[in-house]
Amino acid sequence: MAAHMLGMLACAEREAKGSLTSESMARSIQTNPVVVRRLLRDLARAGLVETKRGVGGGVSLARGPEEITLRDVYEAVEEDAELLGRYPTGPSQSCDMAPMVAEYLEGVVGRAETAFKQSLETTTLAMMSRDLAARARRKSSPRRRAAGA
Repeated sequence: MAAHMLGMLACAEREAKGSLTSESMARSIQTNPVVVRRLLRDLARAGLVETKRGVGGGVSLARGPEEITLRDVYEAVEEDAELLGRYPTGPSQSCDMAPMVAEYLEGVVGRAETAFKQSLETTTLAMMSRDLAARARRKSSPRRRAAGA
């Protein structure tokens, strides 16, 4: 949801539409504005968005969309969350194999998490915004041809 919200803000910035409200973002995501505001709090704490209250207020990006990666977004809202679950109480110490299996899997999962975060790091909000605009143009293109035919 946070990436969706920031993508909306990047598109609004690109199209010079100004700031957005939590209500408009909530409608797009189909969730309650309270959920959006909670996410916005995390995003603001990470320095990704700025909020302005009152008449003419709303939410805007705190940095340029080319400076914000999807990894920034992920880390802002997920903080210390694990990508893949681990042993809730640790492996059994009474089993000779359990600690070795846990250590082995920790290495596998650690490499997967590193690859995931590196992948997110290669995509900026500017790239996402451009790609979404191109998809929207392609999607509306057949309708325009049909209307003109």
